[in-house]
Amino acid sequence: MKSMDEIYQFNHHAMATYFQVRIANQDKTYAGQAAQAALDLLDGLEARLSRFRPNSDIVQIAHIASGEKMRLSEPAFACLQIAKQMEEATHSAFCPTPAALKALQSLPLWELLPEEHAILCVSGQLEFDLGAIGKGFALDRMGDLLRQWDCPSFLLIAGGSSILAGDQPGDAPGWSCGLGEDDSSQRFLLTHASLSGSGLAVKGTHILDPRTGRPALRQNRAWVLADTAAESDALSTACMVLTEPELEEVFAQNHSWLSFLETEEGYRTLGRRVPPIQS
Repeated sequence: MKSMDEIYQFNHHAMATYFQVRIANQDKTYAGQAAQAALDLLDGLEARLSRFRPNSDIVQIAHIASGEKMRLSEPAFACLQIAKQMEEATHSAFCPTPAALKALQSLPLWELLPEEHAILCVSGQLEFDLGAIGKGFALDRMGDLLRQWDCPSFLLIAGGSSILAGDQPGDAPGWSCGLGEDDSSQRFLLTHASLSGSGLAVKGTHILDPRTGRPALRQNRAWVLADTAAESDALSTACMVLTEPELEEVFAQNHSWLSFLETEEGYRTLGRRVPPIQS
């Protein structure tokens, strides 16, 4: 019998951070099986997408020369497709190859070949770093799997900076999620949405402006609400790079995007999505 008033939590270390799977509206044993399947999927994605795994697609891509192409696994191709879309949507403020500017004068050029499920190196060395989108991509895939397991009421968390919410838990109107730490005064009730944050407080000026190679200092902290975790991850990084007029242009493209920019007076919203209910 399902326990409608309990939420079961499962923890796992992957992608250099801690992931949490919270499942509601399900019995404990089945929730544990579904969570384990999602965490196994996570480990498989890390093996494909990590730049620290010598046999990953991302590491192997760095070895191909200009004019060469390489066939990719389905997850790597799908993740790079989204990365390419977000790079274009943010005018390269989000970029999956920012490290290249440390050694090169310009970013490498690459294309995806859908009919071959491959990537083509047009020029430069393809040193991908999916840290600003990989966790979100993993959350999206894990959420899809949990729905297939008939566990649509979930909250998935990656390191506290990326959150994906499914159906509401029990009779609650949504999952209570804050902008920042658990004691954050700015909290929302989320369903069927993702919330991701980027900032300078923990790692300092670690976010580079891909267009210049210099540290991005536009914001101290920014959070983004979107339909998918891959989108919100990429956009929160872009918020640290873009000027306010540029942000207004980017967020005007999609009515499902909403940003929360930290100011001295609190968080200010930017975008056309209706903010979720505050908790």
